[in-house]
Amino acid sequence: MRVLLFLSALLSMGAAQAADLLEIYRDATGYDAQFAAAKSALDAGREKLPQGRAGLLPTVGLSANSVWNQYGYQLRPSTGVLPADYNSNGWAVNLTQPLFRWQNWASYKQSELLVAQAETQFSQARQDLAVRVAQAYFDVLLAQESLATAQQQKVAIAEQLASAKRNFEVGTATITDTHEAQARYDLTTAQEIAAANDLQVKRESLQMLIGKDAQHLKTLKPGLQIARPQPDDIGQWVAAAEKDSLAVQSSQAALEIAAREVDKQRAGHYPTLDLVASRGRNSVGETFSSATGRIAGGLDTDTTTVGVQLAIPIFSGGATSSRDREAVALREQARANLDNARRQAALSARQAYLGVTSGLAQVKALEQGLVSSQLALDSDKLGYEVGVRINIDVLNAQQQVYSTRRDLAKARLDTLTAQLRLKAAVGTLGEADLAAVNALLE
Repeated sequence: MRVLLFLSALLSMGAAQAADLLEIYRDATGYDAQFAAAKSALDAGREKLPQGRAGLLPTVGLSANSVWNQYGYQLRPSTGVLPADYNSNGWAVNLTQPLFRWQNWASYKQSELLVAQAETQFSQARQDLAVRVAQAYFDVLLAQESLATAQQQKVAIAEQLASAKRNFEVGTATITDTHEAQARYDLTTAQEIAAANDLQVKRESLQMLIGKDAQHLKTLKPGLQIARPQPDDIGQWVAAAEKDSLAVQSSQAALEIAAREVDKQRAGHYPTLDLVASRGRNSVGETFSSATGRIAGGLDTDTTTVGVQLAIPIFSGGATSSRDREAVALREQARANLDNARRQAALSARQAYLGVTSGLAQVKALEQGLVSSQLALDSDKLGYEVGVRINIDVLNAQQQVYSTRRDLAKARLDTLTAQLRLKAAVGTLGEADLAAVNALLE
């Protein structure tokens, strides 16, 4: 009884330590390097707004100086040069408030768009992380299933090999049955080694996302039912992707940014008007002439100025016009990129939708195929025992059962991945969608 309780406690501990998809995703948000880079890019992008606003606000500067002056002067009709020296000090505070600088206003509106684009790109990075985590998680599950299938198949073939050897010894089977079973056993052993290696590679890929080894993962519930996409209409998904895809939103912001850049460069032809003000003092110290020994008194000067300053650009060597044409060309490039983003989003939505619907059809067909394959295997085993089937028939039936089981697991995982990619194609993939998939794990 104590042994049973101890084993039960161990099983409970193992189940408690098994990680699920949502846990892996949250670990990845704190470790993945690509996502960390996206966070930093977002922080940098948000600084564009105060930078753009700065062009509309006043600038204030303080300057100061202290200069030692030496000069020579000559009194006529004397022919000698008389040296003199003095010290001067000064300071000034200058203020400039733009009143009309269209390029500054265009830069400010452009900065708002840059922040919005940075936010969209970060959301896209979060969606990309969710898809990458799900793909890596499901890759591990599929690799585990492939290894388990190879091991189970190896055990079944070993039993068939032992049976063939016994039948040969008693004279009810030929040596061919033994050789066929041995060859199939050796092949399955090689497949088991390859599957174990593939599982290790997939675990390393998942570890790269979360920074730790996840040996125990929750697997899909047996016989789970995957719902069809809602709405169940490919046209609606494509239309939503062309409008709401995060890649489309980012490209739309890029087009508006490029349009603001055209306004900013054309503003190079416009006059500017600023409010300027300054306050300062200049102090000239006593002047001493070493030749005459005379000392002149110092002078303090205070100045305050307030006014407006108009600047009209006339000719800049053609640079302003060239930058204007460059901005127009880049705007057209952004427009073409937006068209391409919409087409790519529509294609991604179609591919993901078809991946879900065809995956559901495959799952249904493979579920039925697994039942049929198992029945065929049972029949072939019985036929082998009574002598109407040969050993190779049983081996082939076993191979069919295990390959169908593996294909069924892959179809389910691929369908769930396609569901997430479909949500990502229309820009709505979030943690709630991962939680919905997570509920399908045991």
